[in-house]
Amino acid sequence: MVSLLSFILVLGVLIFVHEFGHFLFAKLFGVRVLKFSLGFGQKLVGRTWGETEYLVSAFPLGGYVKMYGEHDGDEVEQVEEHRSFSHKTVWQRFGIIFGGPLFNLLFAVVLFFSMFSLAGMPEAVDTTRIGAVNPGSAAQVMGLAAGDEILTINGKGMQSWQQVSDAIKGSQGAEVTLEVIREGKELKVSGEPTMQEVKNLFGEVVGQRYMLGIVRSEEIHYVDSTVGESLQAAFVQTWNLGYLTVMGIVKMVQRVIPASELGGPIRIAEIAGQQMEAGWMNLLYFMGLLSVNLGILNLLPIPVLDGGHLVFLTLEAVRRRRLSERSMEISQKIGIAILGTLMVFVFYNDILRLVKRWLMS
Repeated sequence: MVSLLSFILVLGVLIFVHEFGHFLFAKLFGVRVLKFSLGFGQKLVGRTWGETEYLVSAFPLGGYVKMYGEHDGDEVEQVEEHRSFSHKTVWQRFGIIFGGPLFNLLFAVVLFFSMFSLAGMPEAVDTTRIGAVNPGSAAQVMGLAAGDEILTINGKGMQSWQQVSDAIKGSQGAEVTLEVIREGKELKVSGEPTMQEVKNLFGEVVGQRYMLGIVRSEEIHYVDSTVGESLQAAFVQTWNLGYLTVMGIVKMVQRVIPASELGGPIRIAEIAGQQMEAGWMNLLYFMGLLSVNLGILNLLPIPVLDGGHLVFLTLEAVRRRRLSERSMEISQKIGIAILGTLMVFVFYNDILRLVKRWLMS
């Protein structure tokens, strides 16, 4: 139930923000908005204010803003051409389409800014405490455990994790002796580091070095910050997440990241529930991450997505004439096929994860 409520909250807010971006830019350029919907398909509830019908539809994985004269073939009265989307200039239509992804990225900035302003700026605490021990590693054989704090290696005091890493790497595979403190008691253990692959964030092998198989403890503390510092950090955080999203897509195309890592609505619901149980700050961060992902993914040059429409508008600006209806129709069908295939695949991944978890329990 927590996962379902978290999923509805997170996805509902992000869809609203995205569609509100389209809506606001349409209003800004004088386009009449006929419908503003959260969800697709059959209308569940709705109400009309002014010239727009606001509604919630049955299928929740998305939303739409229906504009007057949205398509070239739509019937538009001559006196109302100035309110029609298709009669606006290329750059105005570009702005309306781009407004959705833009608002998702700006919403992430707002979320991170709020977090940094209220809780402070997160800073990593450099310790020598072990966060995890890899199964089957030399460290496990030695008897090291998560929570152990490394005091010395071969008699030399350790003050930072970098010193720990350098000392193990510099052993060249020779036996090392570690003094650690565990639950207030000092212990001494020995073992031989093994040569292991060093991987980056995307799982690519970037080198080799001697390691014991221990992972540092991820500890952070929060530092008070000014409004300017919080705002700057919010933009930096959004930029970094956007970069990682783009690189993740690139690495997936290059098959560095397996396609099985893709998750769909079920996976999002699970993570949202976990983050809500961990606290509102965790949920807000997850919402910011998803908002960045949604903004970037919508800019992919796939017909049907905003990015596909932006490509068409760019071509129109270069060619100084619109693409033929036939070309647009074929492109839309290709886009629908791609998205449909992707949706089936991510649902398959989600269900496969659930089945594997059930079989292992």
